[in-house]
Amino acid sequence: MTHPAADPPPPPKEAVGPLIRALSVLRALSAAGGRQAVGDLVRTTGLARSTVDRVLSTLARLGHVRVAGRDAVLAPGLLELGNAYLAASGLPDRLAPAAERLADALDESVSLAVPDGDGVRFVHQATRRRAMSLAFRIGDLLPAERSAVGALFAADWDEEAWRRWRQRRAADPSDAGFPAVPPRRYEEAADAGQPPSTADFAARVEAARTSGWSLDDQLIEPGLVAVAMPVRDPQGRLVCAVSVVSHTSRLSADELPGAVLPRLRETVAEMERSLTDPAPPASTAPYEPYEPYEPSTPFAARHASWMRASKQELGPEFVESLARGLLTLTAFGTGRAALPLTAVAEATGLARATARRALLTLEHLGYLVADGRLFRPTPKVLELGFAPLSDLTLPGIAQPHLAALVEQVHDSASMAVLSGTDIRYVARVPTVRIMSVNITVGTRFPACPTSMGRVLLADLPAAERAARLARADLTPLTRHTVTSRERLAALLEQTRRDGYALVDEELEEGLRSIAVPVRDRHARVVAAVNISTHAGRRSPAEDRDAFLPPLRTAAARIEAELHTAGRYLRVPLA
Repeated sequence: MTHPAADPPPPPKEAVGPLIRALSVLRALSAAGGRQAVGDLVRTTGLARSTVDRVLSTLARLGHVRVAGRDAVLAPGLLELGNAYLAASGLPDRLAPAAERLADALDESVSLAVPDGDGVRFVHQATRRRAMSLAFRIGDLLPAERSAVGALFAADWDEEAWRRWRQRRAADPSDAGFPAVPPRRYEEAADAGQPPSTADFAARVEAARTSGWSLDDQLIEPGLVAVAMPVRDPQGRLVCAVSVVSHTSRLSADELPGAVLPRLRETVAEMERSLTDPAPPASTAPYEPYEPYEPSTPFAARHASWMRASKQELGPEFVESLARGLLTLTAFGTGRAALPLTAVAEATGLARATARRALLTLEHLGYLVADGRLFRPTPKVLELGFAPLSDLTLPGIAQPHLAALVEQVHDSASMAVLSGTDIRYVARVPTVRIMSVNITVGTRFPACPTSMGRVLLADLPAAERAARLARADLTPLTRHTVTSRERLAALLEQTRRDGYALVDEELEEGLRSIAVPVRDRHARVVAAVNISTHAGRRSPAEDRDAFLPPLRTAAARIEAELHTAGRYLRVPLA
């Protein structure tokens, strides 16, 4: 976010203008919740319509946005930028398991947050469902004075940091610049022109410095209470804070510290020990917005080939300097927390001069910080869509890819998940109706006589597959329905080997479908996608040859976005 307190300094002369403009578009889309009419983007950013169109075309090519009718929509590929920061920080990877265990032990929500200017930004959420009206997401930014963790971070502020905080409070007394929190309400009408809690915050900071923990007594909204403690690295530097969040219907602000501090202190000690462990090995090459490639091809060659193909396909609508600048951020990651210019150029395949201009631009905008020759990503990277994209579901990821598949093959496409011995539809793009049953999201069918059901059953461990098959109702639905458990067991084993299932008129006369699996980051089949067609048009072999390649391509694209989103987010299957 940009505070209204001060005008930003002018960009350096080496700054990449298209990159600056693209980031302004991404910020505007993020502030709008992830979707906005293109015309509104023009007004919000102050850019020319032709400029916004070129930016969106390039961002779409990168997988960061998609254009749906008159709207621009953030796409899951954008999460790779935030993933790069989170991986480089190492905090979720090292500390999230302890946070999850603490949430389980206390049956309360637990958060990890880092300082970001005079605010705090969440980097992990172990949420427990409660009757609360407010739920924060990874990437959300809160004003420091309205959170327990903010007092801990402010204990390390110098006078300049306090001056900037006071300046921001004066310029934005209602916290309009922090859309994740409700607007501030004033109870001191006599002093309505000044923020009322400056002295209170200073007192809370001093108390946190003395006690080593901080309390949020309904600072954000009525009923929401939290206790937080700092987490320090082996050098004693504060790297993040962990907070336990509850509600006054469960624990009052007076009761909460006594109830959670003993376990919280144990967890902080565990987290700080984990920060002494050796750094994990560097991850592989940065994110690539490319189609599947031959692994033996060097990254730089793939990068250059993709750039050439993009420019050839889109012409002036593809802004190469913009694409290169954003790819620079993905050079950072696990084991690559801070990099010199040379390493960034090598990781991205960019010329040193190109990488340098991108790094200086990103530093100017606050997405990188320079420490001597080293550049390091900042939490501000998470403002680029991470919070709105945290609400992604698997059906939401799949829907545009199913729509593109239907446009290509001119037959209906669906996604389903396994539910006991049934499948349940979670996404669907129909064409001409060919079934007597009206299929909608939520429709259930027996798994055994369906292509998606067989794909989902086939991936189960052998014992679980046999148990579900034993419980299945094998009442024939057509004269073609397979009702022999032995025959079904053999068909499921064949499906597991082949990686697809083709079912011909077993669910309904005249209906043929072919399905493939969708796998998560751990290679587990979590859903299936299929194409349904009329059995009288072609032979089963002809349908397999016509439909299997585009179906597998669609599944691969869904998987790629699911893997990106699932790296640090929980992606619901429905």
